[in-house]
Amino acid sequence: MIIGLHHAQITIPKGAEENGKNFYCGILGLAEKDKPESLKGRGGFWLKVGDAEVHVGTEEDFDRLTTKAHLAYQVEDILHWRNVLKQNDIELIEGVPIPGFERFEFRDPFGNRVEIIQEIVD
Repeated sequence: MIIGLHHAQITIPKGAEENGKNFYCGILGLAEKDKPESLKGRGGFWLKVGDAEVHVGTEEDFDRLTTKAHLAYQVEDILHWRNVLKQNDIELIEGVPIPGFERFEFRDPFGNRVEIIQEIVD
C-alpha cells in the first residue's frame, strides 16, 4: 500500500547549486535539509516542503523548457507569491483554470516548470 509521497526530484545543471539555493531557499523561502553523507558527493541539495521533500539533483544536457513535468506548491496567500516572483523578475504564466483553485505557473532560473496553487475556500 502506498501511504504518501516522501519526495519528488527536479534537476538543475551541474555546478548551479548556489544559484539554486539562492532561488529555492532565498526567494521561495524553502528550508534546506541535510543530505546523508553517502550522497553529498553527488551534488545537488535537498529541501523540506511541509511534510515532504524536494530533492534538487544535477544533470547536464537536458532541456527543462521542453517538459510539462512540474511541482505544484500549495500556498495560503497566492497574491503574496505573485508579488514576490514579480519583484524578482520571474515571468508568471496563467494556467488553465481548475474549479476550486487559483493557480499560476512560472519557470525557475533553470527552466523547471513550477506551479503555485491555492484552494479557494468559500
